[in-house]
Amino acid sequence: MPGIMNVLVLNSGSSTIKFQLIATDLERIAQNADQRLARGVIERIGGEAVCSMRSGGTLPHRATAQLRDIRAAVDFIIRWLCSPEAGLAEIKSVADIHAVGHRVVHGGERFKQSVLINDEVLRGIDDCIDLAPLHNPANIKGVLAARELLGAGLPQVAVFDTAFHQTLPEHAYLYALPYQFYRRHKVRRYGFHGTSHRYVAYRYRYLVNLPREEVNIITLHLGNGCSAAAIKAGNSLDTSMGMTPLEGLVMGTRSGDIDPSIIDFLMSKEGLTAQETEGLLNKQSGLLGISGLTNDMRELLDEARENRDRRALLAIELFCYRVRKYIGAYLAALGGADAIVFTGGIGENSAEVRARICQGMEWCGLHLNEDVNATLTGGREGMFSTPDSRLKAYVIPTDEELLIARDTVRCVLAVPPVNSSPR
Repeated sequence: MPGIMNVLVLNSGSSTIKFQLIATDLERIAQNADQRLARGVIERIGGEAVCSMRSGGTLPHRATAQLRDIRAAVDFIIRWLCSPEAGLAEIKSVADIHAVGHRVVHGGERFKQSVLINDEVLRGIDDCIDLAPLHNPANIKGVLAARELLGAGLPQVAVFDTAFHQTLPEHAYLYALPYQFYRRHKVRRYGFHGTSHRYVAYRYRYLVNLPREEVNIITLHLGNGCSAAAIKAGNSLDTSMGMTPLEGLVMGTRSGDIDPSIIDFLMSKEGLTAQETEGLLNKQSGLLGISGLTNDMRELLDEARENRDRRALLAIELFCYRVRKYIGAYLAALGGADAIVFTGGIGENSAEVRARICQGMEWCGLHLNEDVNATLTGGREGMFSTPDSRLKAYVIPTDEELLIARDTVRCVLAVPPVNSSPR
């Protein structure tokens, strides 16, 4: 195994696959000097797929290709990485790809940290399909495709969205249902976006030079999917998503928290099946459902500014109110926090949404520097609260792929433990 490892990171969905190629090793990890060699996304797998890929600082290369399944898409990625078109001096053949790291959505209670993939681990991921029927099957297909195309001997690592939240105490992860449902079916809160929350918690303590056990913060991953996490002494104490990603904050198309009786009520009144109701809550609700226009926060903000559209304004306010309410709840759960950290597409790029969320939070010592807040977009990180704020506010762009690559290196080199690692 070479000193510097070229790690292919795959995030396989049912019709989309995202990838990055990252060169790193333990020394680079320690120095925060990992090198991103290439990245891209393939969409509409199953027909005429749309491919967008870039290496180094070059402009994206866009193409279409007939890709019938995930295996074909992974093959397309590998061929492009090894081609002169990619222009990668580090990659001349498949032998120059040293390991593959996979984002796996659900690890249940079994997987508490990232692991080297073998047949037993694959069976464990398969056992979690009931908990993530839309995601885990695609993740498994990505693993099998890489195994077939790169060889069974190439190390592959699974990095689980749920793993970071396995430190939740029992009173935080259990629902107040008859206890036998937890015993029989493992009905509980698992939480998601764990790799993102873990990365920004690491990055926060790197910025403020704190040991892990002194990190007491609230992290907000706000994008089309949204979640909050209460992090105490570097560990996840509570999180807003539940057994599935539907629970918690208002999202692009997901409802977030609702009264469970609404489900039966809508099925009765609208003549909906259970599957149709689940689709309504996951794909037709949230920002889209309230505004009737779009699930894109950028478009809603434009509509609100230009036309004062009432429902666009309402969707924005509902979104921000729900986040603010969770911040209050997590301040109580943590017994106070040192900072709120914003990440995700909305959290990183919308100064207006951040300001709306933080509005009226002077009671807990949060005071915004509006000028600084306005500058923190497009991948910039930093503090946008005033220096004298008791509760600080930060923007930290997430980098889940980097953390997956780092975990892959650690697992291959058997450097435990992963989830309590300093980075």
